[in-house]
Amino acid sequence: MVTSDPWLTLGRTREAALVLLRDSTREISVAVDPNSDALMGFVIVLMRGAFVGYIQTVAVAAEYRGRGIGSMLIAHAESRIFSDSPNVFLCVSSFNHSARALYERLGYEEVGELRDYVVRGYSEFLLRKTRGPLNEYRG
Repeated sequence: MVTSDPWLTLGRTREAALVLLRDSTREISVAVDPNSDALMGFVIVLMRGAFVGYIQTVAVAAEYRGRGIGSMLIAHAESRIFSDSPNVFLCVSSFNHSARALYERLGYEEVGELRDYVVRGYSEFLLRKTRGPLNEYRG
């Protein structure tokens, strides 16, 4: 997956991806092709820190894109996050138009922009999907 965008534009390497996958503070879920056992995609969720319920990474292998795998992974992450928090957060790069369109179809709204945050010349948009304010949440 690191051989295609958005990984290439973000300058992410296989080694950097492996570091993320080995970090015990992150919750990782994978989608595996039942016919071939090939990795179709994965999602990484952070449940600690300022934005509890942050989807850090959604990755779908190029050959599986457009088949609903990303939507399935996001739904899985949302189920996990909404069990503990009324808000799901994620960032999407300004050049990643297809991912942004998917997130908006799934009900995410832009709450902020971080210019030149990861790569000069591009923005990261902070998106949120909410069930209500923190002080009213009952899980």
